[in-house]
Amino acid sequence: MEKKSILITGGAGFIGSHVVRLFVNKYPNYQIINFDKLTYAGNLENLNDVDKASNYHFVKGDILDEAAVEETFDKYQINAVIHLAAESHVDRSITNPLEFIQTNVIGTANVMNVAKCKWENDFSDKRFYHVSTDEVYGSLGATGYFTEETPYDPRSPYSSSKASSDHLVRAYYHTYGFPMVISNCSNNYGANQFPEKLIPLFIHNIKQEKALPVYGKGDNVRDWLWVNDHADAIDVIFHEGKDGETYNIGGNNEWQNIDLIKALCKIMDDKLGRVSGSSEQLISYVKDRDGHDKRYAIDSSKLKNELGWSPSIEFDQGLVNTVDWYLNNEDWLNSVTSGDYQKYYNQQYNER
Repeated sequence: MEKKSILITGGAGFIGSHVVRLFVNKYPNYQIINFDKLTYAGNLENLNDVDKASNYHFVKGDILDEAAVEETFDKYQINAVIHLAAESHVDRSITNPLEFIQTNVIGTANVMNVAKCKWENDFSDKRFYHVSTDEVYGSLGATGYFTEETPYDPRSPYSSSKASSDHLVRAYYHTYGFPMVISNCSNNYGANQFPEKLIPLFIHNIKQEKALPVYGKGDNVRDWLWVNDHADAIDVIFHEGKDGETYNIGGNNEWQNIDLIKALCKIMDDKLGRVSGSSEQLISYVKDRDGHDKRYAIDSSKLKNELGWSPSIEFDQGLVNTVDWYLNNEDWLNSVTSGDYQKYYNQQYNER
């Protein structure tokens, strides 16, 4: 197998940690370099099962720091990038849009430009894989699906910043022949997700018998993708995708938010031995979010037809598996919600 030295930005985050683990375990001949700033959403405890692997290396760095990115490229002779580092929470983007523009636009440009400069004498066997979101496409009505040909129509500072970075990556391909691929995914769920996102937040709140705040009427629709399936899709696209192409990754699981929340309540009542329906009493409806997109749904047929990928798990089972993980990893959840997880880096790296 060809040797690769792969820089995975944001590898300590939710999706990134699953990608890092998959590549470290599946490709022992590859060197996997996890480059992460360790913001609130980056947690090295997500990777304590692989952090001693001989083909895994961690670099604490900021994608906005061009010198740090360049130094990492030189030290590890990087010949491929999987770019996941991003600010990704819509509510936070509404509160602080400039932070999202800096990280998602300027940060992407920094990493990509370093790659271009280091590789431009020979783009062969190089790859820059930019991981994006379906939110760049805007909002769907009651019917239809996002395809790779859907015009961009972002509605939030977050989705606008991701759309901007997508355009930059494509511009480098068309202008310089830069060896890139892009994927746009639907909502992810699974283990190790920071509890600002709906599913882990509500699991935590149900367990603590706290309110479950639902935006508007709860009738917004999302397509849910199991994070392990997303990591598998990234693996396939990284190795088999064609330069200059975009691939949509979806879970084929459309749910209204309120229906998902009620299903989660039912599972939690069963797991916690509570009276059926008791957790639903925690639901409270709050003012809708500004610019809240009505519906997302992805058509992944290009990825299935061209590269052979499709989701491996039904949502009902994936949701049960996810609930089980959070209930069985109470220490992780408590550490994350208290902020104690940030001590892990100091213990593991600064005290060595």
